[in-house]
Amino acid sequence: MTRGQTQLERTDCMKFKTIGLAALLFTSAQVQLALAEPFNVSDIRVEGLQRVSAASVFNAFPVSTTDRVDERELAQAARELFRTGLFDDVQLARDGDVLIIQVVERPFITDLQITGNSQISDEDLRKGLREVGLAEGQVLQLSTLEEIQRELEGLYQSQGRYSARISAEVEEIDANRVRVNIDINEGAVAKIRQINIVGNQAFDDETLRDVFELEDRPGWLFGWFSDDEYSRERLSGDLERLRSYYMDRGYVNFNIASTQVSISPDKSQIFVTINVEEGRQYRLGDIRFSGDLKIPEAEARSLVQAQPGEIYSRSDITASSEALRSRLGAEGFAFASVDGVPEVSEDGDSVDVTFVVDPGRRAYVRRINFVGNTTTEDEVLRREMIQMEGAPASTEQISQSRQRLERLGFFRQVDVETQPVPGEPDQLDVTYNVEEQPSGSISASIGFSQSAGVIFGGSLSQNNFLGTGNRVNFSAQRGDTFTSLNFGFTDPYWTLDGISRGYNLFYRKTDFEDSDISTYSTDSYGGGINFGYPINELTRLNFGVGVEDLTIRTFNDTASEIVRYVDDQGANAQSLKLTASWTRNNLNRGVMPTAGNYQRVSLETAAPGSDAEYYKLRFRAQQFFPLNDTWSLKFGTTLGYADTLGGGDPYPFYENFFSGGLGSVRGFTGNTLGPRTTPRGDGTDRTLGGNVLVEGSAELLFPIPFIEDQRSMQAGFFVDAGNTFLTECYEVLAGDTSSCESGVDAGELRYSAGIGFSWLTPVGPLTFSVAEPLNDKEGDDTQFFQFSLGQTF
Repeated sequence: MTRGQTQLERTDCMKFKTIGLAALLFTSAQVQLALAEPFNVSDIRVEGLQRVSAASVFNAFPVSTTDRVDERELAQAARELFRTGLFDDVQLARDGDVLIIQVVERPFITDLQITGNSQISDEDLRKGLREVGLAEGQVLQLSTLEEIQRELEGLYQSQGRYSARISAEVEEIDANRVRVNIDINEGAVAKIRQINIVGNQAFDDETLRDVFELEDRPGWLFGWFSDDEYSRERLSGDLERLRSYYMDRGYVNFNIASTQVSISPDKSQIFVTINVEEGRQYRLGDIRFSGDLKIPEAEARSLVQAQPGEIYSRSDITASSEALRSRLGAEGFAFASVDGVPEVSEDGDSVDVTFVVDPGRRAYVRRINFVGNTTTEDEVLRREMIQMEGAPASTEQISQSRQRLERLGFFRQVDVETQPVPGEPDQLDVTYNVEEQPSGSISASIGFSQSAGVIFGGSLSQNNFLGTGNRVNFSAQRGDTFTSLNFGFTDPYWTLDGISRGYNLFYRKTDFEDSDISTYSTDSYGGGINFGYPINELTRLNFGVGVEDLTIRTFNDTASEIVRYVDDQGANAQSLKLTASWTRNNLNRGVMPTAGNYQRVSLETAAPGSDAEYYKLRFRAQQFFPLNDTWSLKFGTTLGYADTLGGGDPYPFYENFFSGGLGSVRGFTGNTLGPRTTPRGDGTDRTLGGNVLVEGSAELLFPIPFIEDQRSMQAGFFVDAGNTFLTECYEVLAGDTSSCESGVDAGELRYSAGIGFSWLTPVGPLTFSVAEPLNDKEGDDTQFFQFSLGQTF
């Protein structure tokens, strides 16, 4: 192949004079070229190409036609061509004024085999090899292969596998193709045989070793359970933990002088020696501030989590710096810098700390963006914002806005990012990244509950209807014990300042015979309207008014108390119901929370003029205490009290509280706890419920192994307690004798313990528990396993 057109006129006088590549590259003596005197190149011809294109050669060869070259320039040009890595040999020859490049191509890799690896996957290995030019279809370069062997051995050694060995063989397939076989012997992780700490006086070796994650092998019996596999990264982490341990106990000048890691001859055991210089222990002296505080110094001092005279602690100083930075961020200084600088005092007995404050320029929010809300309208998210566009950027308000989005229950996760605006040092953009989750369903369904049996239904239930944030529900359900039709609509932002308005209509037909409640049935229908008023970011008031028409039917085996009530008060009750509630919600998210607290107090009353005049007061509270990122303690309670509004009429039994089952006291059959009825005919005694409800629970929430999305699942060990009571017994029919005992007796509380699980599935919430009653008594109905699918309890 040639560059340019050349006619060879004197082939009989053709004289080749060559230069060898080895002589060009590997001898330090003066290279003697036999390419004649300097000449003008009229053409360039390449010989020996098979896979490499002539264009690749010409692009890499720094000589062109018409160039006048000498021996030195040609030698340099040959070197440049060889550096491409495409050739095993490059020789130059001359035929008159024609320069001939004779090459021997390096073989290319047709197959790459990797064996013996388990700690690093084939995919990751091939990706790394491809990045350095060792892959099928690439030209083989032995220097690259040798370098890869060294790099892989170094990688395994960083994991503590000092006996790892990498061997690579090149197998020739034909003249220009090879197969590369990489065999990996990963070896075993070297075990730490001994950790020696030298120079420590204030703390003994055992105390300091407890700071480490790495451990010595304690012996053949317990060595299987020790964390004694060596790695360079883990040792670095332990050294930093050791440094923090000393710095948090006043040793400001602590220093790790050296660290020696030695390995046994068989490369199976590691010996670590750490030489430390403790220095002396200091107490905290003066606390000063420098720079522009932007807040009163008294307030700044109140944020410092350390006091003069205490043992100096670096972690306290770091936490104080973060508290000051957060406080400045709340004032709009989003890029504030606060550094606590320790300095040994002049008397040498204490450490003075100066907090160097650089608030920077006050930052303003240019734009608030939302990403990931494919269904929910931007306006629904924007109205939850406390941080406003154009206002000073407050880290506190940005964080509170994120919490408000999480409490909506529309999103599985909400993350927030702040980005400085290029070219505008005092502006930033705020982006909320949301991950939507099902907030309802439109479906036909079938479910099962142990208290209600098989449940058939069709429903439309959306807490975020068509992405508007409005709550809509319409359902038609039928189970073994009930038939219900419900419609409800709530606009949480009926007005711009957060006043909500909602409507509801319902029809229910209930037969309690198969629900462990006394044998009777009710038909009811009604509707209502309600309004909600925000008091602050966490607290709301709600008021409502509704009407209900209720009809009671009794049977031959209906309990004596119920028949007597219907005989005295009538089978039909029409009520005008007034409701009011106070709610404070400080939970970290709306679905399956793990931190924060919740309180709700509600009052329902049947207004004077109703057939049954009464009131019901309820209190519900939850408190979460996070133990770390995944474990949390949960405490909850539900209390209720109800009575009539004056007069001597009995409290309506159909408004009683009930206890037991999922969402109440697990391990006891649903609705079975509380005072028992007086049976009639062939009937049996059943639960009558009570006008007093006492329930409480404690639960240790823990992560579910091997599950990435913990936000849609929750599990925990629990202890439940509860029961219902009657403050006044119901009268029975003449001739019947009641065994009712009125009053609240804490000794009658029932307890249970077990494990529970909840999962927000695509077809509805799944909840189950395995529980054992701790103090069940004769006549109690217990259930070891309880579950519900398709209905929330």
